[in-house]
Amino acid sequence: MPVARRQVLAAAAAAPLVASALGGTSAAAGTARGSGDYLVGRGIADVTGPAAENGMMGYSMPQQQTAGIHLRTLARAFVVADGDQRIAFVTAELGALFQSVHQGVLRKLREKYGELYTEQNVLLNATHTHAACGGDSHYAAYDLSILGFQEQTYNAVVDGIVEAISLAHDDLKPGTVHLGRAVLTDASVNRSRSAFDLNPQSDKDHFPLAIDPAVTVLRFAQGSRDVGAITWFATHGTSMTNTNQLISSDNKGYAAFAWEQLDDEFVACFAQTNSGDMSPNLNLSPGSGPTDDEFENTRIIGDRQFRAARSAFDSAQEQITGAVDHRMCFVDMSKVVVDGRFTPDGRQHKTTTAAIGVSMLAGSREDGPGLPLPEGVRNPFLDWLGGADEPVPDWLAGEQAPKPVAVPFGAMKPYPWCPEVLPLQLIRIGQLHLVAGPAEFTIVAGLRLRRAVAEELGVPLENVLVQGYSNAYSQYVTTPEEYDAQQYEGASTLFGRYTLPAYQQEFTRLAAAMRTGESVPLGPTPRDLRGKLINFQPGVVFDDKPPGREFGDVLTEPATRYGRGEQASAVFATGHPKNDLHRGGTFAEVQRLVDGSWQPVADDRHWSTKYRWARTGPATSTATITWDIPPSAPTGRYRIVHHGDWKNGWNGEIKPFTGTTRAFVVG
Repeated sequence: MPVARRQVLAAAAAAPLVASALGGTSAAAGTARGSGDYLVGRGIADVTGPAAENGMMGYSMPQQQTAGIHLRTLARAFVVADGDQRIAFVTAELGALFQSVHQGVLRKLREKYGELYTEQNVLLNATHTHAACGGDSHYAAYDLSILGFQEQTYNAVVDGIVEAISLAHDDLKPGTVHLGRAVLTDASVNRSRSAFDLNPQSDKDHFPLAIDPAVTVLRFAQGSRDVGAITWFATHGTSMTNTNQLISSDNKGYAAFAWEQLDDEFVACFAQTNSGDMSPNLNLSPGSGPTDDEFENTRIIGDRQFRAARSAFDSAQEQITGAVDHRMCFVDMSKVVVDGRFTPDGRQHKTTTAAIGVSMLAGSREDGPGLPLPEGVRNPFLDWLGGADEPVPDWLAGEQAPKPVAVPFGAMKPYPWCPEVLPLQLIRIGQLHLVAGPAEFTIVAGLRLRRAVAEELGVPLENVLVQGYSNAYSQYVTTPEEYDAQQYEGASTLFGRYTLPAYQQEFTRLAAAMRTGESVPLGPTPRDLRGKLINFQPGVVFDDKPPGREFGDVLTEPATRYGRGEQASAVFATGHPKNDLHRGGTFAEVQRLVDGSWQPVADDRHWSTKYRWARTGPATSTATITWDIPPSAPTGRYRIVHHGDWKNGWNGEIKPFTGTTRAFVVG
């Protein structure tokens, strides 16, 4: 159970080693360099935002607002220290890892740990699920469909990530790391094949199936016990469609869930790489492939990743040895002069002010089209910003060519709608190197970036991975050849045709500094936009209950008996989920009677449960909880429990309540 795992990891915080790890390094860490022994720790925490009436991040559909939970979204952290250096690696089940979150997490880490964890050695990234809460960016482009900045979402994400890192820090113990690899060919498809085919044959030959099938796993052990894994594989978090309104961690979330169910103490992290043109919708249609059921597709694509990861994990014989190292800087990606050694024609070029193309507005047909607004509906947040009809200067149209510019994000006033000063980070864990970029790289863009870094470092290509969606978000990066096609990915490459060559140049600079042991200037400071955006999403005024009912009352009881494989359900009178997000807790629980006491079986982190919230009046609402009874469920007596909160309209006080169904028999 997830609850048990949280308790185990929290208990690990009390280990005697904590005192030696807190302010610096222990004697054990001092011998780590070159020996293959490190201090390793792992942690997991909840980053789930409001489970009702909060826009989702990914498809840019204003009508796609949360209305319950299928799988809570979590952050998984690993800390690795070699005695001289340490890194904190976090994958959060989010649509994107925004610069606002990066800044907020670092502020809190600095308050707690001083200079132990900084922008230099903390790598934050997202799985890119399209079914998580949005509104946690300080840049308008990514809050448009969410109707503004959502402070509840932002706080849940920042607090959850900090909690995960803190648990990993407190869990530090002597351990080892091993590297494993596998190939997975039936969990992704190239959704932009015509653009991919414009690349040189030497690039296409590297991907004969037009996908990146590589699965790379780090296997973490403390002493003789396996405690966690990070798995990298490129596929989009779009198995759940743009009509879904249940919070979900999508296919990578299912993969993590499946693995962690086998061991309550294990932390299974499934990270992205260069997945910009990789779709899990194998039939190249939203919610289609391998089946026509989005939940089943999420499970199948997730299960395939889990099984490939376990294969790589089980066969991981190569021990990670050597230094832990990092280089990081900020670069204004709108003003990079790119040397000819990185451009297709061998001539000097430059990047330009950010803009999106016309085809970006239509979305990706394969993963789910997204339009700014339904016809006839106004967006008050967009109106507050002054609209999106900023004229496109002739010089910008020329520099973005052949992109037909739709909205000049970087030229909007008073602040650009997207960041241009972006974090670039290179992380080393022994022989493995992570190129952490703040964007979605196509597979060939990722290949070229990896080649540039590997050549500069003098390491094998397979030991360099692109870690996408890292530390900020600036949409897509295509190759110049793919850019010319101006499909969705090219139209979403913000800084023009030479965006990728600029990344190749700047990451090569970081790699050269890492190779020679030199430091890198931090670069320009990103703007801090706290307090610059407002929210037009209505909040909770008050909650009411049906006549003659109390909050938590069961409006529809489950049946008295179910067989395995059937679905039990119950409906409760409830309050608004925004009253308390229950971060680290649950709205839904299934319990079983064991030796006279009720024991938890599943909650809203569990694949088998669904918690749905719905308005039934201006201030009344219901919670419907379903449980798909697993084939392995023991016979016995069960019940469904709902935990909620209601807001008093007279004094604003929020009070918790619990509702419990009658018992039912499974068997």
